[in-house]
Amino acid sequence: LMTCPNCGAPMRLKADQECFACDYCRSIDVPEINADGIRVLDEPAEQACPVCAVALVHAAASGHRMLYCKLCHGMLISMGIFAAVIEDLKSRRASSAYNATPFDPRDLDRRLPCPKCGRQMDTHLYGGGGNVIIDDCENCDLNWLDYGELDRIVRAPDREYVS
Repeated sequence: LMTCPNCGAPMRLKADQECFACDYCRSIDVPEINADGIRVLDEPAEQACPVCAVALVHAAASGHRMLYCKLCHGMLISMGIFAAVIEDLKSRRASSAYNATPFDPRDLDRRLPCPKCGRQMDTHLYGGGGNVIIDDCENCDLNWLDYGELDRIVRAPDREYVS
């Protein structure tokens, strides 16, 4: 439970926003963005991490809400906002040297339960850059990214610029 730094009253997470609000003194608190470009909001969600089995928390990136694991730093992102989050984070990153990391084919054998419906998620090589293996649930329209995978996707050069 987040408390207001000004008056000590409980704060609530504002729906579809990246901040908390105090209903008593009307203060707003906006958590800092972490190194991955994610604003971890610390409000528990109903779903559990498919890797750690701990409760996921609400988080946001590029103005879009998602769920985040504070233990393994994995992310559950709706397929509907996935491309927009990547494009926005790409536009905010300073260009830097990119070292393509090969993926481990054994990672394709991993099987995770969908945090929403419990069905086995599909594990496959992401079609964009970054050599990342992601897990998704078509039924729930969700992507699961392990720690560092979003950063690898964001830092990878766009396909049209690669020779």
